[in-house]
Amino acid sequence: MFGEYLQHLIYGYYPYLAGTVFLVGSLLRYDHGQYTWKTGSSQMLSSKNMRLASNLFHIGILVIFFGHLFGMLTPHWAYAPFLSAGAKQMLAIVIGGIAGVMCLVGGAMLLYRRLTNPRVKASSSVMDNVILGLIVFQAALGVISVYFSLGHLDGEMMLTLAGWAQAIVFFSGGAADYMAEVSWIYKVHVFLGLTIILLFPFSRLVHVWSVPFGYVTRRYQLVRKRG
Repeated sequence: MFGEYLQHLIYGYYPYLAGTVFLVGSLLRYDHGQYTWKTGSSQMLSSKNMRLASNLFHIGILVIFFGHLFGMLTPHWAYAPFLSAGAKQMLAIVIGGIAGVMCLVGGAMLLYRRLTNPRVKASSSVMDNVILGLIVFQAALGVISVYFSLGHLDGEMMLTLAGWAQAIVFFSGGAADYMAEVSWIYKVHVFLGLTIILLFPFSRLVHVWSVPFGYVTRRYQLVRKRG
């Protein structure tokens, strides 16, 4: 009985708590704390291996984010005519596995640098270390989950997790029931992902909202030499 209650609490109600804090917290942070709305880059303090680590981390996490976004929220009927669930599962394993390793390696390098470089460490807040550590741990769980996914090449597990995500996002009800028979690795992975979403407004991750799309469409700036 307690296990069932806990399952509904974590996978039925917790997502809405995390999502509410994510949206409302981000809005309040932008409205009342714009001076803290920044990446807090430490590249000027120490650039050793920074570019490699940062590129691996950001490319990996972007691929993972959009892969999860479209993979989990796209209904099965939308891609079933040209892509089977098993083929989609294999595609997710290969692309997600590569991106996960990139994110894990880059994130681990950044975390090690943040904890061991005296100058970077002095400029880091507790939340900086916590959120980066959680992301690295989450990436590690994602890479480990690839092994478990190899036992579900028919795509049924992926459809179950997608069903849970769609039930949450589209308020279908009964979302927690999808997680009843799911392996522990996926349950921990989902819980940790929700926790990162919950902590998002209180970390430097808010700079994600300020992606400079304007640079793509802005007019060229002409700079002329004197005389």
